[in-house]
Amino acid sequence: MISGQLDQLNSNIGILIIGHGSRNIHATKEFARLAEAIKSLVPSNPFEYGYLEFSRPIISEALDKLRERGVRKVIAIPAMLFAAGHAKNDIPAVLNSYSNKTGIEILYGRELGINNLMISAAAERIKEAVISEKDTPLNQMLLVVVGRGSSDPDANSNISKITRMLVESLGFGWGETVYSGVTFPLVEPGLRHLVKLDFRKVIVFPYFLFSGVLVSRIRNFVQLVAEDNPEIEFINASYLGDHPKVVDTFIERILEVLSGANAMNCALCKYRSNLFGFEKEVGLLQSSHHNHVEGIDQACSLCELECTGECDLANKQSLIKHSHSNANDHDHDHGINLYPNASHPLGPVTFRSSKEDQI
Repeated sequence: MISGQLDQLNSNIGILIIGHGSRNIHATKEFARLAEAIKSLVPSNPFEYGYLEFSRPIISEALDKLRERGVRKVIAIPAMLFAAGHAKNDIPAVLNSYSNKTGIEILYGRELGINNLMISAAAERIKEAVISEKDTPLNQMLLVVVGRGSSDPDANSNISKITRMLVESLGFGWGETVYSGVTFPLVEPGLRHLVKLDFRKVIVFPYFLFSGVLVSRIRNFVQLVAEDNPEIEFINASYLGDHPKVVDTFIERILEVLSGANAMNCALCKYRSNLFGFEKEVGLLQSSHHNHVEGIDQACSLCELECTGECDLANKQSLIKHSHSNANDHDHDHGINLYPNASHPLGPVTFRSSKEDQI
């Protein structure tokens, strides 16, 4: 069905897929594979991908390549699971600046969001992890979905919705959501609360597109909690990666741009509605906060493959200290200084003032 709809895509239109970028070489290679899978479905169109930070090519370099091929109109799709600061502010600011400088028309698509394809891809990753667990029915297991975490409550709530959809569709005994940074509860304190539910098998599923620093950190924290609770079996499910249904969702987003149906849902957007608790952020200037890390190509030599955590797990105290000093993993989410729950006891201590840290 999707391939038939692509017939309406004019071959003069360029396609740009925009990733976040990572210091993990493995993650950038995974993104490149995903981009190639998308490209294979639009073979007649000029196609490029670029990154917001850390990796090359950066967004403007990818757009330069399209422009050099004579492209004057581009469909740009953010490779973001949900719409938070990157999708709402940073990427549009870069695209608008480039368009104003060059005159090239850029049509901005929607984030991947929640649809049946994404939920099905997530469910299949989870089923892959439990395929050998035939001795325990799913209704006797706990599913923990780990979201990226953002200072945008709308994006955070979408992870909770994904969790509930997966719990009901697969029939888990219980489901909870934790986050890798910015908001609460973080992975380690969240898991330490959840072991009290007395499930003997816990499935931890990172709802992420790719590997990287954060996925490695999630698994390190799972290991810490598992070591302190040997009676519980923790099973790590894989992240989404280049699952075919994820690829199909990108094609859906491209087609939405063509049909004019690519508008974001602004009903609960903290920048556009007077959202309770976030009133001070309405109408904040749309700008990018990533100029200083565009294309710096800082890759960890230990991350050629997925990080094993060897550098942090030499002793537990080192990991805990590292998580406190870097829990946000470059989380300068737009408006983060205004995040009203920065001092939450289950959230990142990096958001607290020095005075609060001393309390």
